[in-house]
Amino acid sequence: MQIAVASGKGGTGKTIISTSLALCAPGPVQYLDCDVEEPNGHIFLKPDLTSRERCTVIVPQILEEKCTYCGKCRDICRFNAITLFAKTIMTFPEMCHSCLGCFQVCSEGAIVRSEREIGVLEAGMAGNISFVHGRMRVGEAMGVPLLKAVKKKADQEALVIIDAPPGTSCPFVEAISDADYVILVTEPTPFGLHDLKLAVEVLVNFSKSCGVIINRADLGDARVEQWCQQQKIPVLLKIPFDRKVAEGYARGQTLVKIRPDLRPFLQALIQKVSA
Repeated sequence: MQIAVASGKGGTGKTIISTSLALCAPGPVQYLDCDVEEPNGHIFLKPDLTSRERCTVIVPQILEEKCTYCGKCRDICRFNAITLFAKTIMTFPEMCHSCLGCFQVCSEGAIVRSEREIGVLEAGMAGNISFVHGRMRVGEAMGVPLLKAVKKKADQEALVIIDAPPGTSCPFVEAISDADYVILVTEPTPFGLHDLKLAVEVLVNFSKSCGVIINRADLGDARVEQWCQQQKIPVLLKIPFDRKVAEGYARGQTLVKIRPDLRPFLQALIQKVSA
């Protein structure tokens, strides 16, 4: 089973909760950090990373001796990764989305495949937790191909905890696309409720089952919980604000280490959503 832990906005405590869920899960468990733009699950789980591989995407390389400068490759590219000026053709690999459309329309065989590195994939063990994360190359704009590479490492025999990117854009959609259940971490503030609604709307469109964890539940108001009740979305857990959690977070400590009394509740939560 795959359980994605997501949030409509950053800073809600998604990673400290997802790492603690991995620590509380029974049997074989795997943690996939799909927040490839800013992975930080390793700070809490402290895995021994034993493998590292480059992640690349296909980009076009023009063979000018075969090119007739017809402009078809330029016209099909919606991301302006190919530009043609008279008898000068240029490619911009950083803008290429690897749709491969230019290869399809070139009848002269003037386009060959080249590669561009977008990041690295690292894996190892954190105790008995299988750990995988991706780290994007500095300056890279496309995280989805690297995110897909992380997801390909999913262990079909284990309970997989996916730490999804914040927000509701393409990386979020890709991260939750194969999940059996999505846990949305939010906070009881107007911003938290606004972004929770956006995340739920996406999940409804994908027919994904979900539940909500309200972090720092005693600092805001009751509108988040009231809205969840109206939408018949289960509130799986409410975690009150605790300065010790904030201090432990700054030191890279997991929630169950800071608050071991929460372990039974997280264990019960896993059992409930995986039933």
